[in-house]
Amino acid sequence: MTPFGARLRALRGERGLTLTRMAADLGLSAAYLSALEHGKRARPTPGLVRQICGYLGIIWDDADELQALARRSRPKVTVETGGLSPLATELANLLADRIGDLDEPTLVRLLDIARNSAAPSRRRLG
Repeated sequence: MTPFGARLRALRGERGLTLTRMAADLGLSAAYLSALEHGKRARPTPGLVRQICGYLGIIWDDADELQALARRSRPKVTVETGGLSPLATELANLLADRIGDLDEPTLVRLLDIARNSAAPSRRRLG
């Protein structure tokens, strides 16, 4: 599940909406909405995120947060390490091989490090 999918599912649940109902109201198939929630489809377009925000009545900071989550919710990620240090390439390869084996506390620590140490000019996550 992607960060966007998890948040969307939580928002839908908070409002007591079934997946089928929300999908129909948005003009989407239930299968597509389910795949978005479970990270089996590419991240949603900004237009779809705005449509979802309007449908759910999400405004301002909460809408910005949902847009940011959508940008960080590519289920398949390619990391370009050309021109970076050999350590960066090794880290990218180790993460690719072992990310499924990391527990939640370790993932939280790694996310905290990445969020707090990346210089704005070097960020390539969104």
